[in-house]
Amino acid sequence: MESKLTLSEFRARLKNNTEIGSLKVKLNLFRLFPKFGGIKPFYGLFDDASFRLTINSTTSPTHFIVKGNYKNVNNVLKVNYVVESNNRFQSLWVEYSPVIGIIGINIFFLFFARGLRRASTIVNLFLLFVAFYSRYKEERKRKKLEQKFIRIFEIKK
Repeated sequence: MESKLTLSEFRARLKNNTEIGSLKVKLNLFRLFPKFGGIKPFYGLFDDASFRLTINSTTSPTHFIVKGNYKNVNNVLKVNYVVESNNRFQSLWVEYSPVIGIIGINIFFLFFARGLRRASTIVNLFLLFVAFYSRYKEERKRKKLEQKFIRIFEIKK
C-alpha cells in the first residue's frame, strides 16, 4: 500500500504519535501512569524501516498490533503492514473460553442441578450472548486500530 506522506513526514508522524515502549511489557509502572502531557495514540517500537504499534490505552487495551515496514520506492512511500495478535495465548483465550464456559456450565447442570432446567436455559442464553459479544468487541478493536493507523499515516489502498 502507499502513503500520501513523504518518508520524512512518515517518520515524523511515527515519532509524534507513538509512545516508545515494548509491546511485551504493557503493565509496568510507566505504562500504567503515562507521562504528563498529551497522550499519544500509539504505543510501541519503530526504527528507520519497520514498526510495531498498538493502541495507547490503559483503560481499553487490545492484544492486536500493527506490524510492518516502509520504504521509499520511486518517490512513493510503500507501507506494508498487517494487523495481527501480539499474544497467541490471549487470542486463543478470547476465542475458546466462552465455548469452554458453556460446556462446563452445561455439564454442571446435567449432573448436579437436574431440577434447574429453566435456569440452565437462561444461563446458556446469557453465555451465548457473552460469547458473541466478546468476538464482536475484539473484531471491533482490531478494525479501530487499523482505521486509526490508516487515518494518521494517510494510507491509500
